[in-house]
Amino acid sequence: MFKSSSRPAPLDVQTAISKHAADEIVVIDVREAGEVAASGKAKNAVHVPLATLRMKADPRSPECLEIFKSGKPIAVYCAAGGRAGMAMQTLEQLGHAEVHNIGGFGHWVQAGGPIG
Repeated sequence: MFKSSSRPAPLDVQTAISKHAADEIVVIDVREAGEVAASGKAKNAVHVPLATLRMKADPRSPECLEIFKSGKPIAVYCAAGGRAGMAMQTLEQLGHAEVHNIGGFGHWVQAGGPIG
């Protein structure tokens, strides 16, 4: 269990957009494929549905994506923020040190984040 003092300072969406543009963070979309197909996703975000996240983000798994081995801070979003919160907990349990829930895709769009 992580103590609140061990968590990094919260990351707002506007800062996440800037850091993502500068290639300083990894942005993960944990929505289902149909949701992404219907609305698009943040430009250059990696789509990893929540159901497959543990397997794709565990450094001990042969299915682990290279992006999760980068050591960069991770920002996750979903449709409204709930699944992103679960994803954040999963990533922290797997040992990822700096993980942020930046809410929903709508927050990204509303803040002017690029879509791709």
